[in-house]
Amino acid sequence: MKRRDFLTTQALLAGTALSMASGTTCHAQTEETGATNSAAAADAASGKTRRVHQSVMGWCFSGIDTLTLAKHCKRIGFEAIEGIPASSYDAVTKLGLKIALTGSHGFANGPLDPENHAEVERKLRQGIDLAVQYGAPNVITFTGMAKKGINDASARRNCLDCWKRVLPYAEEKNVGIVLEHLNSRDDSHPMKGHPGYWGDDLHLCADLVHAMDSPKFKLLFDIYHVQIMNGDLIRNIRQYHPIVGHYHTAGNPGRGELDENQEINYPGVIRAIVQTGYQGYLAQEFIPTADDPIESLEKAFHLCDV
Repeated sequence: MKRRDFLTTQALLAGTALSMASGTTCHAQTEETGATNSAAAADAASGKTRRVHQSVMGWCFSGIDTLTLAKHCKRIGFEAIEGIPASSYDAVTKLGLKIALTGSHGFANGPLDPENHAEVERKLRQGIDLAVQYGAPNVITFTGMAKKGINDASARRNCLDCWKRVLPYAEEKNVGIVLEHLNSRDDSHPMKGHPGYWGDDLHLCADLVHAMDSPKFKLLFDIYHVQIMNGDLIRNIRQYHPIVGHYHTAGNPGRGELDENQEINYPGVIRAIVQTGYQGYLAQEFIPTADDPIESLEKAFHLCDV
């Protein structure tokens, strides 16, 4: 064999050996990385070390059936779900999800109008009973829409009178009632804003909570709605955190994804919430606009998992 042929052959053999060794190393690294990722995913799904306990508002994902949505939530790492039919509670809790919040009377027919009191009280009690049955910490309430002939002082008194008749039942059952502040400015979509809603000022709603003077009556701080009506999110979170019992998210403007196309710096806002020592649920309540709403949900989860 000529020297040149010998060197060429040796070079080829060496290259082949190096390639095989590299392939083996890469394969081993891939297996190790996969195992690590799987372990990390398992740890993430347990929620044991997370500082933010996330939930999903089911109505936002109306194009996906509830059980399918719940399975995705469980896979992503969400701890809870809300805003779904009570008839689905058994199925989703069997998957290992919790119910974060039960429904009641809706935002339109609220206690500001005495004509709604019987319905509001009945539905709040039903929501409390469901919360007890499924271990949910809270049931939601609203002020209702402003009504001609009912001034602000009367509206305030009517709301408090109605809630105070239900509050002893909530306290007895150890279930919180959370009052949601909504924006009345956005009129582009029936669920992006609620023109005419009386409790559209954060400070008014906080005053109502303070007037109830109970650890079982708190504020539902919807970050999206507060941004529209009051802004100054972090300062308001720090001011009102002792009376907050639940949080909701969404991008503004448009109530879309928590992405770079909207104005709220969610990582900073969520860190501010964590710094207050809050231990309750934070629910993703954005209306997906992307082709893959589950991908949007997963991105929002990780963005808020500070």
